[in-house]
Amino acid sequence: MLELYTDRLRLRTIVSSDWDDFLYMSSSKELNQYIRVPQAVSVIRQKFELALTPNSLKEDQRLTLVIESVHSARFVGLASVHNVSETLGQLEVGYMLHNNAQGKGYATEALRALIDWASICHRPHKFIAHCADLNIASTKVLEKCGFLQEGLLRHNWKVGATWLDERFYGLMGPTSV
Repeated sequence: MLELYTDRLRLRTIVSSDWDDFLYMSSSKELNQYIRVPQAVSVIRQKFELALTPNSLKEDQRLTLVIESVHSARFVGLASVHNVSETLGQLEVGYMLHNNAQGKGYATEALRALIDWASICHRPHKFIAHCADLNIASTKVLEKCGFLQEGLLRHNWKVGATWLDERFYGLMGPTSV
């Protein structure tokens, strides 16, 4: 089991008892407003089962981690890293916080821990991330972690009937120096 620690947070491998929190995060319209229309429970369950499957983060594999408070063991959110390309050395990172955990610096703290771990264990050439242009909180997290906006694609992502502009971010990894 993977466990990463910060002063306030523990990031750990997802386990079967995390289903209720995973379901809530995946089905909340508010939390998914910039990502997708919440999917059917059966589809969410398939994604959860895939997240439970141990992997070594080989090409096209995703590692999903639970973010929780060190002090209370309270669920804070989810973080992920996706090995987009072994050849290009690209790891895509993402995060989502529970409503009651937002605005406290948890996403920045968790993302920094994830980047530090991945830099040591996987030595990527580059970290990538993307988010909706309207998701100002997420853009601030990425920028606090050293990501630079490398592009803005207009009407690049669709949630329901709404087209969203999407920002693309990059952070050079340890092998690019």
